[in-house]
Amino acid sequence: MPEAAPAAADEEVLRLEGLRKSYNVGLPIETEVLHGLDLTISRRDFAALIGPSGSGKSTLLNLLGLLDTPTAGELYLLGRPVRELDDEQRTALRAQALGFVFQFHHLMPAFTALENILMPLMVRHGRPGAEAVERARQLLREVGLEKFETRKPAELSGGQQQRVAIARALVARPALLLADEPTGNLDTKTAADVFELFRRFNRDFGCAVVVVTHDPRLSAVCDRTIELVDGLIVSDQRQPA
Repeated sequence: MPEAAPAAADEEVLRLEGLRKSYNVGLPIETEVLHGLDLTISRRDFAALIGPSGSGKSTLLNLLGLLDTPTAGELYLLGRPVRELDDEQRTALRAQALGFVFQFHHLMPAFTALENILMPLMVRHGRPGAEAVERARQLLREVGLEKFETRKPAELSGGQQQRVAIARALVARPALLLADEPTGNLDTKTAADVFELFRRFNRDFGCAVVVVTHDPRLSAVCDRTIELVDGLIVSDQRQPA
């Protein structure tokens, strides 16, 4: 792997100030889902976001990923306020700063595993160079799929597709990785290997990690646990150093 990122571990990646999200705004059935959240994520953070169903985790994840806009308050990503950005600016900032691992893989069916992993770099830079291709191949090795680089998604199992999606999320070395139940389709050993890969990117490249999970075993091995209940952060605890 190339040398570590120079960013300081305590450098702020994400900050929420009074973040609120409502649906059906202006209608009699208007419902506020998130009620003024304050939160800071730094490059050193390896955090679990937990909470019961209906607590607002998915809504918050969509806001953190710039896939939706808050009703009030502000979200700062790499120091940049994002609420008033237009769609083009949001897309550019998302590509620059964020990596995503969703429960559903969203792989491009016409492209091979290697091409799918390279997609974020191709969107940003066009045709990938030799260094980018080798980086993608290294990630394929990291997730145990080095023999499958020419296979298309339909030729891969669900767990293999998830591993391709994880490699794709990491290939651009994002400042923040957002993962929604990332190991749900993986066996125990592969899940542990993927989790260690996240750890190494967090440690070596200053990639902050936020994992949404219902699995208490996963949250227990994160350095920080943020609990959301009824649209409010009710607990934010760090593991002892």
